[in-house]
Amino acid sequence: MSSVNPSTASQTLVGLGVLIVGAVMAFGATFIPSDAGYAGVGPNALPWLVSVVLMLCGGWLVWEARTGGYREMEAPSGAERGDWRAVAWVVGGVVANASLITTIGFILACGLCFALAVRGLRMAEGKPGGAAKQSAIDLLTGVAIAAPVFWMFSKLLAINLPGLTASGWL
Repeated sequence: MSSVNPSTASQTLVGLGVLIVGAVMAFGATFIPSDAGYAGVGPNALPWLVSVVLMLCGGWLVWEARTGGYREMEAPSGAERGDWRAVAWVVGGVVANASLITTIGFILACGLCFALAVRGLRMAEGKPGGAAKQSAIDLLTGVAIAAPVFWMFSKLLAINLPGLTASGWL
């Protein structure tokens, strides 16, 4: 009875996970209508493309893991353990965005998400999260990134995103 190398087993699980995500996406793509749109491409084209590429990559990862492990893989960088406080800031930003987007609008919710995530990423690098001035700069930067995205989607592409006002500009 041969024992399985723990790194080979975990690498195989990663490949299987990618395969499963691709298969779930392919299953979901079957429910998207295939009516051809502009240039003969329907709304289900991109989900099918992504799911096929994911399944190909997953298969390749499983093959690599089963035939000797990931080759030429560098040693992992960073700390021995994850910084859970930093992760909490990033997750908090995503949860705040999802929770507040319909209340305070896309722009402010995304700005807040950006500010909280940047704080967490700074902490993950071992740097201070940022004082009040840095947090305000991060929030304004997030708003400056989110505003043009909001306007492009809502005004140019006519895709409704939650706004703060009824005018559609905030």
